[in-house]
Amino acid sequence: MLADVKPPSVPEGASGMTVLVEWPPGHPGAAPHRHSGPAFGYVIEGAVRFELEGEPERVVQAGETFWEPGGDVIHYQDGNALSDAPSKFVVFMLCAPGQEMFTFVDEDELGKRAHLRAPRPSAG
Repeated sequence: MLADVKPPSVPEGASGMTVLVEWPPGHPGAAPHRHSGPAFGYVIEGAVRFELEGEPERVVQAGETFWEPGGDVIHYQDGNALSDAPSKFVVFMLCAPGQEMFTFVDEDELGKRAHLRAPRPSAG
């Protein structure tokens, strides 16, 4: 058993998508975004920097899993945590009917929701 998570119910008309993501060394990943439904992932190789709104940043190592509820939650980071090696993960996403699977969050919304982001490590 790698993960046991109870997702929200899947509405009729939802669709699923499985994606293989490969980041070269040090790649920052996708810009802040959200998914219309839950996403479940498994890191195949390397390490991925993972951060969801309201949760502290963490590093998910090869052989570990991650998940996110989707919907309104912002996914801040999914980049390669390694500067000297590639990282690779597979993710299965459920898409709410009539909605995009993946949407970027603009700077205005990020600013308005800054109070919902977990504290960032201080520089230095």
